[in-house]
Amino acid sequence: MAAGAPRIFVSHLAGVPVFDPVGDQVGRVSDLVAMLRVGRRPPRLLGMVVEVLSRRRVFVPMTRITGVQSGQVITTGVVNMRRFEQRPTERLVLGELLDRRVRLVGPDGREGEEVTVLDVAIQQLPARRDWEIDKVFVRKGKGGVLSRKGETLTVEWSAVTGFSLEEHGQGAESLVATFEKLRPADLANALHHLSPKRRAEVAAALDDDRLADVLEELPEDDQVEIIGKLKEERAADVLEAMDPDDAADLLSELPEEDQERLLTLMQPDDAADVRRLLAYEERTAGGLMTTEPIVLRPDATVADALARVRQQDLSPALAAQVYVCRPPDETPTGKYLGTVHFQRLLRDPPFTLVSSLVDSDLPPLGPDTPLPAVTSYLAAYNMVAAPVVDESGSLLGAVTVDDVLDHLLPEDWRETEFHEEGIPHGR
Repeated sequence: MAAGAPRIFVSHLAGVPVFDPVGDQVGRVSDLVAMLRVGRRPPRLLGMVVEVLSRRRVFVPMTRITGVQSGQVITTGVVNMRRFEQRPTERLVLGELLDRRVRLVGPDGREGEEVTVLDVAIQQLPARRDWEIDKVFVRKGKGGVLSRKGETLTVEWSAVTGFSLEEHGQGAESLVATFEKLRPADLANALHHLSPKRRAEVAAALDDDRLADVLEELPEDDQVEIIGKLKEERAADVLEAMDPDDAADLLSELPEEDQERLLTLMQPDDAADVRRLLAYEERTAGGLMTTEPIVLRPDATVADALARVRQQDLSPALAAQVYVCRPPDETPTGKYLGTVHFQRLLRDPPFTLVSSLVDSDLPPLGPDTPLPAVTSYLAAYNMVAAPVVDESGSLLGAVTVDDVLDHLLPEDWRETEFHEEGIPHGR
Protein backbone atom coordinates (compact mmCIF):
# COMPACT_ATOMS: atom_id res chain seq x y z
CA MET A 1 0.00 0.00 0.00
CA ALA A 2 1.16 3.50 -0.67
CA ALA A 3 2.27 5.83 2.08
CA GLY A 4 -0.56 7.84 3.54
CA ALA A 5 -3.03 5.00 3.07
CA PRO A 6 -6.34 5.51 4.89
CA ARG A 7 -6.82 4.32 8.44
CA ILE A 8 -8.74 1.04 8.78
CA PHE A 9 -10.84 0.00 11.76
CA VAL A 10 -10.27 -3.67 12.53
CA SER A 11 -13.94 -4.57 13.01
CA HIS A 12 -14.34 -4.00 9.26
CA LEU A 13 -11.77 -6.73 8.57
CA ALA A 14 -13.47 -9.60 10.43
CA GLY A 15 -14.45 -12.29 7.92
CA VAL A 16 -13.09 -10.33 4.95
CA PRO A 17 -11.86 -12.61 2.10
CA VAL A 18 -8.12 -12.92 1.51
CA PHE A 19 -6.90 -13.30 -2.10
CA ASP A 20 -3.63 -14.14 -3.80
CA PRO A 21 -2.26 -11.88 -6.59
CA VAL A 22 -4.19 -13.70 -9.34
CA GLY A 23 -7.51 -13.34 -7.58
CA ASP A 24 -7.93 -16.82 -6.08
CA GLN A 25 -9.34 -16.78 -2.57
CA VAL A 26 -6.95 -18.04 0.10
CA GLY A 27 -9.28 -17.76 3.08
CA ARG A 28 -10.90 -15.21 5.39
CA VAL A 29 -9.57 -12.91 8.11
CA SER A 30 -10.22 -14.45 11.52
CA ASP A 31 -8.24 -12.02 13.70
CA LEU A 32 -5.19 -9.76 13.77
CA VAL A 33 -2.04 -10.26 15.83
CA ALA A 34 -0.33 -7.35 17.57
CA MET A 35 2.59 -6.97 19.96
CA LEU A 36 2.27 -4.46 22.79
CA ARG A 37 5.30 -2.25 23.34
CA VAL A 38 6.93 -0.54 26.29
CA GLY A 39 5.45 2.75 27.45
CA ARG A 40 2.76 4.32 25.33
CA ARG A 41 4.19 3.44 21.95
CA PRO A 42 1.51 2.13 19.57
CA PRO A 43 1.49 -1.68 19.23
CA ARG A 44 3.09 -3.12 16.14
CA LEU A 45 0.74 -5.18 13.98
CA LEU A 46 2.52 -8.47 13.26
CA GLY A 47 0.05 -10.07 10.88
CA MET A 48 -3.36 -11.61 10.39
CA VAL A 49 -4.83 -14.93 11.44
CA VAL A 50 -6.45 -16.29 8.29
CA GLU A 51 -8.85 -19.21 8.20
CA VAL A 52 -7.94 -21.00 4.99
CA LEU A 53 -10.43 -23.04 3.00
CA SER A 54 -9.57 -26.23 4.92
CA ARG A 55 -10.72 -24.48 8.15
CA ARG A 56 -7.12 -24.28 9.39
CA ARG A 57 -6.11 -21.00 11.04
CA VAL A 58 -2.72 -19.84 9.77
CA PHE A 59 -0.56 -16.78 10.36
CA VAL A 60 0.07 -14.34 7.50
CA PRO A 61 2.71 -11.69 8.35
CA MET A 62 1.94 -8.10 7.40
CA THR A 63 5.05 -8.21 5.19
CA ARG A 64 3.17 -10.67 2.97
CA ILE A 65 0.09 -8.49 2.70
CA THR A 66 0.21 -6.14 -0.27
CA GLY A 67 -3.21 -4.55 -0.03
CA VAL A 68 -5.95 -3.94 2.50
CA GLN A 69 -8.87 -2.58 0.51
CA SER A 70 -12.59 -2.27 0.95
CA GLY A 71 -13.90 -5.78 1.47
CA GLN A 72 -10.70 -7.68 0.66
CA VAL A 73 -7.11 -8.37 1.65
CA ILE A 74 -4.43 -9.12 -0.98
CA THR A 75 -1.39 -11.25 -0.19
CA THR A 76 1.83 -12.07 -2.02
CA GLY A 77 0.42 -15.56 -2.55
CA VAL A 78 3.00 -17.27 -0.33
CA VAL A 79 1.05 -18.60 2.67
CA ASN A 80 2.67 -20.70 5.37
CA MET A 81 0.22 -23.49 6.26
CA ARG A 82 1.49 -24.24 9.75
CA ARG A 83 -1.31 -23.93 12.30
CA PHE A 84 -1.31 -20.57 14.10
CA GLU A 85 -0.20 -20.70 17.72
CA GLN A 86 -0.31 -17.54 19.77
CA ARG A 87 2.92 -16.57 21.52
CA PRO A 88 3.04 -15.09 25.05
CA THR A 89 4.03 -11.63 23.79
CA GLU A 90 1.21 -11.47 21.23
CA ARG A 91 -2.34 -10.17 21.55
CA LEU A 92 -5.32 -11.04 19.37
CA VAL A 93 -6.81 -7.70 18.41
CA LEU A 94 -10.44 -8.76 17.97
CA GLY A 95 -10.39 -11.48 20.59
CA GLU A 96 -8.56 -9.65 23.38
CA LEU A 97 -8.51 -5.88 22.87
CA LEU A 98 -12.13 -5.10 22.00
CA ASP A 99 -14.56 -4.61 24.91
CA ARG A 100 -11.68 -3.98 27.31
CA ARG A 101 -12.18 -1.35 30.00
CA VAL A 102 -9.32 1.16 29.87
CA ARG A 103 -8.71 4.66 31.18
CA LEU A 104 -8.17 7.90 29.34
CA VAL A 105 -4.89 9.67 30.05
CA GLY A 106 -4.81 13.46 30.32
CA PRO A 107 -2.11 15.77 28.93
CA ASP A 108 -0.51 15.77 32.37
CA GLY A 109 -0.17 11.98 32.28
CA ARG A 110 -2.78 11.36 34.96
CA GLU A 111 -5.34 8.61 34.52
CA GLY A 112 -8.89 9.81 34.05
CA GLU A 113 -12.29 8.40 33.13
CA GLU A 114 -12.81 4.69 32.49
CA VAL A 115 -14.05 3.88 28.98
CA THR A 116 -14.92 0.78 26.90
CA VAL A 117 -12.96 -0.08 23.74
CA LEU A 118 -15.34 -0.48 20.80
CA ASP A 119 -12.75 -0.69 18.01
CA VAL A 120 -9.13 0.07 17.15
CA ALA A 121 -7.67 1.44 13.92
CA ILE A 122 -4.54 0.36 12.07
CA GLN A 123 -2.41 2.33 9.64
CA GLN A 124 0.66 1.61 7.58
CA LEU A 125 3.70 3.69 8.47
CA PRO A 126 4.99 6.06 5.76
CA ALA A 127 7.69 4.63 3.47
CA ARG A 128 7.67 1.31 5.36
CA ARG A 129 5.75 -1.95 5.31
CA ASP A 130 5.19 -1.85 9.07
CA TRP A 131 1.71 -1.37 10.50
CA GLU A 132 0.66 0.02 13.87
CA ILE A 133 -2.49 0.33 15.94
CA ASP A 134 -2.66 4.09 16.20
CA LYS A 135 -6.24 4.97 17.20
CA VAL A 136 -8.75 3.66 19.73
CA PHE A 137 -12.51 4.14 19.40
CA VAL A 138 -14.08 4.22 22.86
CA ARG A 139 -17.36 4.87 24.62
CA LYS A 140 -17.63 6.69 27.90
CA GLY A 141 -19.76 5.20 30.63
CA LYS A 142 -20.58 1.54 31.24
CA GLY A 143 -22.23 0.69 27.90
CA GLY A 144 -20.58 -1.40 25.18
CA VAL A 145 -21.08 -1.23 21.44
CA LEU A 146 -24.76 -2.15 21.72
CA SER A 147 -25.48 0.58 24.25
CA ARG A 148 -26.69 3.98 23.08
CA LYS A 149 -25.63 5.70 26.26
CA GLY A 150 -22.37 7.52 26.61
CA GLU A 151 -20.30 9.70 24.31
CA THR A 152 -18.07 7.99 21.76
CA LEU A 153 -14.72 9.35 20.66
CA THR A 154 -11.57 8.33 18.80
CA VAL A 155 -8.31 8.95 20.62
CA GLU A 156 -4.62 8.26 20.08
CA TRP A 157 -3.27 4.99 21.45
CA SER A 158 -1.09 6.99 23.82
CA ALA A 159 -4.21 8.63 25.29
CA VAL A 160 -5.41 5.42 26.95
CA THR A 161 -3.90 3.03 29.47
CA GLY A 162 -4.87 -0.45 30.66
CA PHE A 163 -4.32 -2.74 27.67
CA SER A 164 -1.41 -4.56 29.27
CA LEU A 165 -3.39 -5.63 32.34
CA GLU A 166 -5.23 -8.93 32.62
CA GLU A 167 -8.89 -8.01 32.87
CA HIS A 168 -11.50 -10.05 34.68
CA GLY A 169 -15.11 -9.71 33.62
CA GLN A 170 -14.23 -8.22 30.23
CA GLY A 171 -17.33 -7.60 28.13
CA ALA A 172 -17.86 -9.07 24.68
CA GLU A 173 -20.43 -6.86 22.96
CA SER A 174 -18.01 -5.38 20.43
CA LEU A 175 -16.56 -8.78 19.53
CA VAL A 176 -20.04 -10.28 19.16
CA ALA A 177 -21.12 -7.38 16.95
CA THR A 178 -17.99 -7.82 14.81
CA PHE A 179 -18.82 -11.50 14.21
CA GLU A 180 -22.56 -10.90 13.80
CA LYS A 181 -22.69 -11.91 10.12
CA LEU A 182 -20.67 -15.12 10.50
CA ARG A 183 -22.40 -18.44 9.99
CA PRO A 184 -22.77 -20.47 13.21
CA ALA A 185 -20.03 -22.91 12.12
CA ASP A 186 -17.60 -20.03 11.43
CA LEU A 187 -18.43 -18.28 14.70
CA ALA A 188 -17.96 -21.62 16.50
CA ASN A 189 -14.51 -21.93 14.94
CA ALA A 190 -13.60 -18.40 16.07
CA LEU A 191 -14.94 -19.15 19.55
CA HIS A 192 -12.97 -22.39 19.76
CA HIS A 193 -9.70 -20.51 19.23
CA LEU A 194 -10.33 -17.91 21.94
CA SER A 195 -8.99 -18.34 25.45
CA PRO A 196 -11.38 -20.07 27.89
CA LYS A 197 -11.93 -16.72 29.60
CA ARG A 198 -12.90 -14.91 26.39
CA ARG A 199 -14.92 -17.93 25.21
CA ALA A 200 -17.06 -17.74 28.35
CA GLU A 201 -17.48 -13.96 28.00
CA VAL A 202 -18.56 -14.19 24.35
CA ALA A 203 -20.94 -17.05 25.13
CA ALA A 204 -22.50 -14.95 27.88
CA ALA A 205 -23.01 -12.06 25.42
CA LEU A 206 -24.74 -14.14 22.70
CA ASP A 207 -28.51 -14.46 22.79
CA ASP A 208 -29.96 -17.90 23.51
CA ASP A 209 -30.80 -18.83 19.90
CA ARG A 210 -27.42 -17.72 18.53
CA LEU A 211 -25.55 -19.52 21.31
CA ALA A 212 -27.62 -22.66 20.70
CA ASP A 213 -26.70 -22.61 16.99
CA VAL A 214 -23.02 -22.11 17.82
CA LEU A 215 -22.95 -24.84 20.47
CA GLU A 216 -24.25 -27.32 17.91
CA GLU A 217 -21.13 -26.64 15.82
CA LEU A 218 -18.55 -26.82 18.62
CA PRO A 219 -16.49 -29.83 19.75
CA GLU A 220 -17.97 -31.63 22.74
CA ASP A 221 -15.29 -30.41 25.15
CA ASP A 222 -16.09 -26.79 24.30
CA GLN A 223 -19.83 -27.44 24.62
CA VAL A 224 -19.43 -28.92 28.09
CA GLU A 225 -17.09 -26.10 29.16
CA ILE A 226 -19.46 -23.36 28.01
CA ILE A 227 -22.69 -24.89 29.32
CA GLY A 228 -20.95 -25.52 32.65
CA LYS A 229 -20.10 -21.81 33.03
CA LEU A 230 -23.65 -20.57 32.38
CA LYS A 231 -26.14 -20.08 35.17
CA GLU A 232 -28.36 -23.15 35.30
CA GLU A 233 -31.52 -21.29 34.32
CA ARG A 234 -29.83 -19.86 31.24
CA ALA A 235 -28.20 -23.21 30.40
CA ALA A 236 -31.69 -24.74 30.38
CA ASP A 237 -32.97 -21.97 28.09
CA VAL A 238 -30.10 -22.57 25.64
CA LEU A 239 -30.73 -26.33 25.67
CA GLU A 240 -34.39 -25.65 24.82
CA ALA A 241 -33.26 -23.55 21.82
CA MET A 242 -31.02 -26.36 20.51
CA ASP A 243 -32.27 -29.14 18.26
CA PRO A 244 -33.40 -31.93 20.63
CA ASP A 245 -30.86 -34.42 19.28
CA ASP A 246 -27.99 -31.96 19.76
CA ALA A 247 -29.22 -31.09 23.26
CA ALA A 248 -29.38 -34.80 24.09
CA ASP A 249 -25.83 -35.33 22.79
CA LEU A 250 -24.56 -32.48 24.97
CA LEU A 251 -26.42 -33.65 28.08
CA SER A 252 -25.10 -37.18 27.59
CA GLU A 253 -21.60 -35.79 28.23
CA LEU A 254 -22.61 -34.44 31.66
CA PRO A 255 -22.87 -36.34 34.95
CA GLU A 256 -26.35 -37.79 35.55
CA GLU A 257 -27.13 -35.41 38.41
CA ASP A 258 -26.33 -32.40 36.19
CA GLN A 259 -28.44 -33.87 33.38
CA GLU A 260 -31.44 -34.27 35.64
CA ARG A 261 -31.09 -30.81 37.18
CA LEU A 262 -31.03 -29.12 33.76
CA LEU A 263 -33.86 -31.26 32.38
CA THR A 264 -35.99 -30.28 35.38
CA LEU A 265 -35.39 -26.60 34.61
CA MET A 266 -36.37 -26.99 30.93
CA GLN A 267 -39.93 -26.59 29.66
CA PRO A 268 -41.72 -29.95 30.11
CA ASP A 269 -42.37 -30.49 26.39
CA ASP A 270 -38.76 -29.75 25.42
CA ALA A 271 -37.43 -31.89 28.26
CA ALA A 272 -39.70 -34.78 27.24
CA ASP A 273 -38.24 -34.83 23.73
CA VAL A 274 -34.68 -34.84 25.08
CA ARG A 275 -35.43 -37.54 27.67
CA ARG A 276 -36.86 -39.71 24.90
CA LEU A 277 -33.66 -39.38 22.89
CA LEU A 278 -31.45 -40.08 25.90
CA ALA A 279 -33.26 -43.40 26.35
CA TYR A 280 -31.81 -44.75 23.08
CA GLU A 281 -28.29 -45.96 22.46
CA GLU A 282 -26.18 -43.19 20.95
CA ARG A 283 -25.21 -44.97 17.72
CA THR A 284 -28.72 -46.08 16.75
CA ALA A 285 -31.45 -44.45 14.68
CA GLY A 286 -33.26 -43.48 17.89
CA GLY A 287 -30.15 -41.89 19.35
CA LEU A 288 -29.37 -40.03 16.11
CA MET A 289 -32.83 -38.78 15.17
CA THR A 290 -34.40 -35.38 15.63
CA THR A 291 -37.90 -35.35 17.09
CA GLU A 292 -38.95 -32.30 15.05
CA PRO A 293 -39.39 -33.34 11.39
CA ILE A 294 -42.18 -31.84 9.26
CA VAL A 295 -45.33 -33.82 10.06
CA LEU A 296 -48.60 -33.29 8.16
CA ARG A 297 -52.04 -34.84 8.47
CA PRO A 298 -53.51 -36.71 5.46
CA ASP A 299 -55.92 -33.85 4.67
CA ALA A 300 -53.09 -31.30 4.32
CA THR A 301 -52.46 -29.93 0.82
CA VAL A 302 -49.33 -29.41 -1.24
CA ALA A 303 -49.65 -25.69 -0.47
CA ASP A 304 -49.62 -26.51 3.28
CA ALA A 305 -46.54 -28.68 2.82
CA LEU A 306 -44.61 -26.05 0.85
CA ALA A 307 -45.42 -23.43 3.48
CA ARG A 308 -43.88 -25.67 6.13
CA VAL A 309 -40.85 -26.42 3.97
CA ARG A 310 -40.20 -22.68 3.56
CA GLN A 311 -39.57 -22.19 7.29
CA GLN A 312 -36.21 -20.45 7.57
CA ASP A 313 -34.94 -22.33 10.61
CA LEU A 314 -35.27 -25.75 8.96
CA SER A 315 -32.09 -27.49 7.88
CA PRO A 316 -31.92 -28.46 4.16
CA ALA A 317 -32.06 -32.14 5.13
CA LEU A 318 -35.28 -31.75 7.14
CA ALA A 319 -36.82 -29.54 4.43
CA ALA A 320 -36.26 -32.22 1.76
CA GLN A 321 -39.40 -34.18 2.68
CA VAL A 322 -42.54 -34.19 4.80
CA TYR A 323 -43.98 -37.11 6.74
CA VAL A 324 -47.68 -37.84 6.53
CA CYS A 325 -49.22 -39.26 9.71
CA ARG A 326 -52.59 -39.59 11.39
CA PRO A 327 -53.18 -37.38 14.47
CA PRO A 328 -51.55 -36.50 16.76
CA ASP A 329 -49.12 -34.72 14.43
CA GLU A 330 -46.32 -34.23 16.95
CA THR A 331 -43.89 -37.05 17.60
CA PRO A 332 -44.66 -39.71 18.60
CA THR A 333 -47.48 -39.37 16.07
CA GLY A 334 -50.44 -41.45 15.10
CA LYS A 335 -49.98 -44.05 12.39
CA TYR A 336 -47.21 -43.19 9.92
CA LEU A 337 -48.57 -43.28 6.34
CA GLY A 338 -45.52 -42.39 4.27
CA THR A 339 -43.13 -39.73 3.00
CA VAL A 340 -43.60 -37.03 0.36
CA HIS A 341 -40.40 -35.69 -1.17
CA PHE A 342 -39.88 -32.01 -1.92
CA GLN A 343 -39.48 -32.60 -5.66
CA ARG A 344 -42.87 -34.34 -5.79
CA LEU A 345 -44.45 -31.34 -4.04
CA LEU A 346 -43.12 -29.08 -6.81
CA ARG A 347 -44.74 -31.22 -9.53
CA ASP A 348 -48.32 -31.25 -8.28
CA PRO A 349 -51.03 -28.55 -8.00
CA PRO A 350 -51.21 -26.66 -4.68
CA PHE A 351 -54.68 -28.06 -3.82
CA THR A 352 -53.55 -31.72 -4.09
CA LEU A 353 -53.81 -33.69 -0.83
CA VAL A 354 -50.45 -34.95 0.41
CA SER A 355 -52.07 -38.29 1.29
CA SER A 356 -52.39 -38.98 -2.44
CA LEU A 357 -48.64 -38.42 -2.99
CA VAL A 358 -47.03 -40.49 -0.25
CA ASP A 359 -44.21 -42.88 -1.00
CA SER A 360 -45.36 -45.83 1.10
CA ASP A 361 -42.98 -48.33 -0.49
CA LEU A 362 -39.93 -46.96 1.32
CA PRO A 363 -39.51 -48.92 4.57
CA PRO A 364 -38.94 -46.78 7.68
CA LEU A 365 -36.15 -47.36 10.18
CA GLY A 366 -36.71 -48.80 13.61
CA PRO A 367 -35.31 -46.85 16.59
CA ASP A 368 -32.82 -49.61 17.40
CA THR A 369 -31.34 -49.71 13.88
CA PRO A 370 -27.52 -49.50 14.30
CA LEU A 371 -25.50 -46.69 12.71
CA PRO A 372 -23.94 -48.83 9.90
CA ALA A 373 -27.42 -49.93 8.80
CA VAL A 374 -28.67 -46.33 8.90
CA THR A 375 -25.73 -45.29 6.71
CA SER A 376 -26.42 -48.08 4.22
CA TYR A 377 -30.11 -47.14 4.11
CA LEU A 378 -29.40 -43.50 3.23
CA ALA A 379 -26.85 -44.53 0.60
CA ALA A 380 -29.03 -47.26 -0.95
CA TYR A 381 -32.09 -45.05 -1.34
CA ASN A 382 -30.19 -41.78 -2.09
CA MET A 383 -31.86 -40.11 0.90
CA VAL A 384 -30.79 -37.11 3.02
CA ALA A 385 -33.21 -38.05 5.81
CA ALA A 386 -35.15 -41.13 6.85
CA PRO A 387 -38.23 -41.71 9.06
CA VAL A 388 -37.88 -43.57 12.35
CA VAL A 389 -41.02 -45.53 13.30
CA ASP A 390 -41.74 -47.68 16.37
CA GLU A 391 -43.42 -51.10 16.49
CA SER A 392 -46.88 -49.57 16.81
CA GLY A 393 -46.38 -47.60 13.57
CA SER A 394 -45.94 -44.17 15.15
CA LEU A 395 -43.37 -41.75 13.71
CA LEU A 396 -40.75 -41.03 16.39
CA GLY A 397 -38.53 -38.69 14.38
CA ALA A 398 -36.15 -38.53 11.43
CA VAL A 399 -32.46 -39.27 10.98
CA THR A 400 -30.65 -36.72 8.80
CA VAL A 401 -27.44 -37.26 6.86
CA ASP A 402 -25.60 -34.51 8.77
CA ASP A 403 -26.21 -36.30 12.09
CA VAL A 404 -24.98 -39.55 10.56
CA LEU A 405 -21.80 -37.85 9.31
CA ASP A 406 -21.20 -36.35 12.76
CA HIS A 407 -20.99 -39.87 14.16
CA LEU A 408 -19.04 -41.41 11.26
CA LEU A 409 -16.25 -38.83 11.29
CA PRO A 410 -13.51 -38.92 13.98
CA GLU A 411 -14.51 -37.36 17.29
CA ASP A 412 -12.13 -34.44 16.72
CA TRP A 413 -13.17 -33.83 13.10
CA ARG A 414 -14.14 -30.20 13.86
CA GLU A 415 -10.55 -29.59 14.93
CA THR A 416 -8.91 -31.66 12.19
CA GLU A 417 -6.53 -29.71 10.02
CA PHE A 418 -5.90 -30.89 6.51
CA HIS A 419 -2.31 -30.96 5.33
CA GLU A 420 -1.75 -29.44 1.92
CA GLU A 421 1.14 -30.87 -0.03
CA GLY A 422 3.93 -28.67 -1.36
CA ILE A 423 3.44 -25.77 1.05
CA PRO A 424 6.40 -25.04 3.36
CA HIS A 425 5.92 -25.07 7.12
CA GLY A 426 7.31 -22.72 9.72
CA ARG A 427 6.54 -19.20 10.76
